[in-house]
Amino acid sequence: MNCFEDFRVKPDSKIKLSDIDPGFKHCYESREEALPDTQRIDEQIRSFTYKLYAERKTSLLICLQGIDASGKDGTIKHVLGATNPQMCRAISFKEPSKEESEHDFLWRYHKVTPARGHISIFNRSQYEGVLIERVHSLVPMDIWSERYEQINNFEKLLSESNTIILKFFLYISQDEQLERFKQRIDDPAKQWKISESDYTEAKYWDEYICAFEDMLNQCSTESAPWFVIPANHKWFRDLAVASIISEALKKLNPQFPAPTVNLEEIKTKYHQLKNSQ
Repeated sequence: MNCFEDFRVKPDSKIKLSDIDPGFKHCYESREEALPDTQRIDEQIRSFTYKLYAERKTSLLICLQGIDASGKDGTIKHVLGATNPQMCRAISFKEPSKEESEHDFLWRYHKVTPARGHISIFNRSQYEGVLIERVHSLVPMDIWSERYEQINNFEKLLSESNTIILKFFLYISQDEQLERFKQRIDDPAKQWKISESDYTEAKYWDEYICAFEDMLNQCSTESAPWFVIPANHKWFRDLAVASIISEALKKLNPQFPAPTVNLEEIKTKYHQLKNSQ
């Protein structure tokens, strides 16, 4: 399985989410069976991102979208666990603040894009402007319908500025979403996550699916691809996302920069002198 190609939304595609199985788990039967591959890929990510941080030529932007309870927080935890915390940060986008609302809809995203050598993970992203604002009619159609091209141009600018962009749509079924809500109610450690809006938003499932499909079909480009990740099985979701990140970094092939000092001179001046005393 080549997760990068198998789950990538090809440019100008016309995919239907109903054709995709959110419970797909390839040849793996369990988390335990997938664990060796997951650990191997995580180690690759650690190696590649360390070189990315040292090289300071390129940045990585990871965007996560999905219906409520699709696993955005869990995916962030897994991705962060495979990187150096110095170079990676997660940003969650909630309802825009007063200041953010007084700027264009992309302003709050652009100002937290990653510097070279760093990784930013967006928990929800610039696509909120064509998702929740569309589904709840917070802006007119003639405004949100223009945002696909504006987002594509925004991502093109980032790509041309040496930012690698990987966008993941975490796809779960309606039944799985309801089961995860129930698990939150039954688990004291997760009860703080529950709100009534989780259930009221679930009523808009079909509207969100339609909005997600337009997002995927209009905004998956060669330089900023979308990936539809079957996410009913959390462990497979983590494996698939990690595999795609690792493959993208492998293609980038970051390298350690050359030393900025004369190593022989340093050794002679400090280490050999110390050893002779």
